[in-house]
Amino acid sequence: MAFPIGHTLCDQLSWSHYRLLSRIDKEAVKNFYYKETQENNWSVRELERQINSFYYERLLSTQNKQIAKNNMKEKMDKAKPEDIIKDPYVLEFLGLEQNEYLYEKDLEQGLIEHLQKFKGYPIKR
Repeated sequence: MAFPIGHTLCDQLSWSHYRLLSRIDKEAVKNFYYKETQENNWSVRELERQINSFYYERLLSTQNKQIAKNNMKEKMDKAKPEDIIKDPYVLEFLGLEQNEYLYEKDLEQGLIEHLQKFKGYPIKR
């Protein structure tokens, strides 16, 4: 009911996008984020970031809205895949081989061995 369209919504945005948008009470704000998400191909994470950083409200308070939009678009264009990783871990201290694939069992074993060295006594499993 919040997004009246004649066909299914899946071809426009994902369910997660609509879930975030449906939490917005003001229709004008919801429509703004809906259009911006479509035009700029925002991911769910980017949409959530824009909502939480009050992008709409910041844009309203700006004198020159087009400059503000262009600045935001520039920042998004500069994003690299590394920026998307939320919590990177530095695990060089484990001494694992540089490998394209890292399996959970190898990581677990490396952590256990490192803890054993650190504590000075073996860990029983």
